[in-house]
Formats: sequence, C-alpha cells, structure tokens
Amino acid sequence: MKWNALKKEIAVMLASLVFLASVIAAPAAHAVSTSSSLILLYIDKAEAFVNEEQIHLESPATIINGSTFVPAKFLGDTLGFKVEWNADSRTIQMTPPGYNIVLDADNKTITTNGEDIPFGSVASIVNGKLLVKLTWLADYMGAKYTYNSELRRVEIVHFKAPEGIYIDQDSNSRPVAKFTTAKPTYRLGEPVKYLDLSYDPDAEGIASYEWVGNEEAFFKPGKYPVTLVVKDRHGHVSKLFKNYVTVVDETYLSQIEYPIYTKPVGGFIKTDWGTIWSHFNNMPLLPNKVTEVTGRTLLVSDSPEEFTEKGILYQDNINGKARLYADHINGTKQKMTMAIFATNNTDKPVTIKTTNKGEVYPSVYANLIGSEASVDFLMNNVYTDQLTVPPHETYIYSKLPDFYPGQGVNLFYDVETDGELQITFGVTDQRLMTSTVKELPYLAFNGHVRGTFPISELKWDIDAASFTKTSVLTIGDNKTDPFVKGYDVMRKQNVENGGNYGVVYKIHADKPRKMAVMMMARGGVFKGPFKINGEIMPVPWSGVITAFDGMQVLARTTGTEDALDIEFTPPAGSAFPIDLIFYPLEDKK
Repeated sequence: MKWNALKKEIAVMLASLVFLASVIAAPAAHAVSTSSSLILLYIDKAEAFVNEEQIHLESPATIINGSTFVPAKFLGDTLGFKVEWNADSRTIQMTPPGYNIVLDADNKTITTNGEDIPFGSVASIVNGKLLVKLTWLADYMGAKYTYNSELRRVEIVHFKAPEGIYIDQDSNSRPVAKFTTAKPTYRLGEPVKYLDLSYDPDAEGIASYEWVGNEEAFFKPGKYPVTLVVKDRHGHVSKLFKNYVTVVDETYLSQIEYPIYTKPVGGFIKTDWGTIWSHFNNMPLLPNKVTEVTGRTLLVSDSPEEFTEKGILYQDNINGKARLYADHINGTKQKMTMAIFATNNTDKPVTIKTTNKGEVYPSVYANLIGSEASVDFLMNNVYTDQLTVPPHETYIYSKLPDFYPGQGVNLFYDVETDGELQITFGVTDQRLMTSTVKELPYLAFNGHVRGTFPISELKWDIDAASFTKTSVLTIGDNKTDPFVKGYDVMRKQNVENGGNYGVVYKIHADKPRKMAVMMMARGGVFKGPFKINGEIMPVPWSGVITAFDGMQVLARTTGTEDALDIEFTPPAGSAFPIDLIFYPLEDKK
C-alpha cells in the first residue's frame, strides 16, 4: 500500500473514531473529555502506525502458536501505562489502569493483582523483547482490536479513559470523585455549599461517599483541604480527589450563632457548660402577661411518692371541672393495684365525664413514665367516657394495670361532674372492690406534692414581636414563675405545687419576629414533650438531657407568622427549672 493511500485510510478511520466518540459521549450527564488512538501493527514487520505517525519497532508483532503477540513496551508507551524492567527482582512490571501485573520469566509466572497464571500462556521473550498476547492485554487496557488477514495487520482502537477512571477485571469502570464549592471564598461561619460532580462512567450511580474535611462552616481564616473518595455498587473505589475551601477574615456567623441559625427544628445544639453560661447568663426576661386560668380544680397525689404499704394516697371532693393527677412508685415488695374511686355522698346521682387523659403503663423508668403520660395528655384526644354514681355509693372511676416493686405510674384525667364527688387515690394488694376504699388507711405525707389547687392552667401572652436581645422565659423556678398555691385537706395545711406538676402552660405570641426558640434544662435531668403549633415535639428525641448539656430547637419563625403557640406540662420525673430561650435572628446575606 502506498504511503499517501495509507495516510488517507488512517485519516478516514480516525474520522470514524471521532464520530464514534461523539456518539458515545453525547448522552452523558457530565461531558467527559476523551481521546482515541488507532494503532496499526503488521505481522513480522517493523513498521507500525500510531494515528498518522509512522513508527519503527525493534520487535514487531508476530504469531505464536496461532495467537497474535504484540510488543508490550510499545503498547505501554503508546497507551499511557508503565512497562518497566526491575533488575533486582528480575521481573517486568506492567501497570494498566487499575492493575499491577508482574511478569517473572525466570519462574514462568505472571501475577495480576495477586493472582498467578503461567507465563507462557500469554507472554514470550523474543530477541530480548517482551511480547504479550493481544487478546489478553486488550482486556486490561480497554482496547478493541481486529485482525485484517488480507493485509496481515492488527488494528487496535483505544479510547483513553478520563483521568481517574480505571477498568477493573470485571470490565467495570471505577467511579470518578469530583466536587467544587458554590463560591470561590467564604466568610467565617458561612455555610459552605459543596457541589458534588462525581460520576460513574458505567452510569450505575455512586453508592457511597467518603469525605474528609468537609466542614459545614469554618471559623478561622485560611485555606482548608477537603478530599473525596467515592465507591460504586460493585465496590470499585475512585482515586482521591482534593480541593480547597478558602475562608477570608470576615465574619458571617460566630461559632455560637452558627447552630442557632442553621440547626433544624428539633435539632440539639450541644455545647459545654461554660459556653452556655457565659453567653446566655443574665438574659432579660421576655415581656409576658401571666393569667391564672380558673374553673378547673387540680388534685395532685404525689406523696408518699414511693409508698411502702397499701392505703389512701390522697382524697378530696370535686364539683364541676377538675384534673386528677397522680405520680407514684411501688416501694413494697409485692404486686400492687392502684385505682381512683368516686364516692357520691349526696342524695342525687352524679355523672362524671372524661374529656382528656394521659396514661402510661407501669415502668421502672421515671423519666419515661412522666414523658409518655404528658405526650398522651397534650395530644388532647376526644373522649366521651362517662360514669354515673348513685347516691351514697362508691364506684371505681379508673383502675390502673398492676405494677410490681420498683415500677411507677403517672396519670392525668380531665373530668367534668354535674354534682359533688369524693375522689380517692388508693393502692392495695387485695382484690379490688368498691368497698376497698373503706378498708384503706390514710398514708402519711413524705415531702412530695399533695393537695388541691384552684389553678390547673397558666396562660402566658408574650411579646415576641419587638425584642432585640436574646431573652428568656423560665418555667418552674418559683421566682419569675411562682408555684401555684393550694390546700392539703388530709393534713389541713396550705401547700404549694412545687414544680407545678399537673399544670398546663399555654404560651401565645402574636406576630412573632424572626427568631429561634430553644429549650435548656437547668435543674437536672429532663425528658418531656412540648406542643408547638399543635404538633408534639419530644425533648430530647431519645434518652434524657441534663443541666447545661445544650439546647434543643423548639421552633424557628420567619417573621411572617400570625402567631406562635407553645403548650407544656411539667413531666413527672424531670427536674426544674427549665429555660425557654428566644433568640432574635437577622437576615443574613
């Protein structure tokens, strides 16, 4: 074939390759730069062509045992992988992308990524030069080839993979890790937006990401390295990709401000005691108007909180709307039954209706008991249960599941009666009967709350529209939030509801400004729910929080809402006081 004619043939074949490459690349979501090579090798002839360049080979392609063998060093140099002689080990090392191939002619073995095959099956030393079987090598370098028998010519087509792509033994490409940031520079405390540009050449998707250094924000100026490695679903791992985040010495948010602005509602902001105390101590009180809502009497039975014998825990009369609240632990050595008895000492039948309740199965976890009963009660489900008690009779209004030594119970009942009833909270180890109440002794007070209180609801109207400094509302400190006063009829003493257990707080703000509302425990261990604009939010989501652990975000407003409503009742087993922190948010640009 004449030289001009050959050049024309090669040019046509290259044009076809370019067209083929464009067809292959066109549908891809990310354009990938590729280049192609056309290699022509003539059997037993030293002349070869790479694209349009003529090359003279020291060792030409040849046929060995019916198979085509090609010069390894030439192909390695042409296709971009290493073929090197190691004098110390007397081996030849080849490194097509993703592979480490060691050819040991002395020991007649070839090791590919740790797996051995016989040397003579795919390799031969001819005139001191390494030749390898074309069909074997093509699989490793991702090349396509044909044999032109008329011209006795091997035609090899190779598309160079983009940087970072390797082809593994299962003919599956390794993925490519790549990312950038949305901005060239960021301020101190400014959220960094990482734009993931990783892809899988086989279009199978990325299965996992391994980031290092990709902080949400940085709080010191500098240039921060961030690396990414990705893996596809076959377990193939990309090369490590590194980029840098440049942070300038200009403040967007401080380290304390950052989580307050960015944590989602329900998120917990964990910080050390000293940071919280120094930043949030001596906050001004958020302006509020407190209204004691009358009309529902509260009976609290919490003493003896841990009873050691059967008896009457608390007893008093109700007439109209009332809330029955009890929290007790079985301190005996046997199974006990707790019940609420309703006695009608009048001459007319009296009906008692249940309008809301919160109950919990017996448990040894005090915080769980109080939290779950409070959740049940704040859900405000509709109940229509009612019981009519004949004159001078005692009925069992409610019987709780039996509980064993060490277990506790917590309960709420909102009720309405059309006459006077005597309510008795009692425990017994005997078979429960309506006459049981007459057989039970009165149990002694042991320091916990017990009594009848005229207030079971506190309404707080707060001004959250115009404050400009971080402000606080404290619940259960008996200072800014005084304990409700009442009377213990069994001891005939004035008492106060320490902790305001059984009291529901309804906190309302008209047109609140843009702000974050957070809760912080101050008195000790806490676990309980808040109802925010009608939705229950556990605090915390799991486990408990202790004093100064941090803050949970209860709500975040935009400044466009008509109102913010928070409902809360102090959960049994939790310590007080607690703080509601109102943090004004500014529009950040």
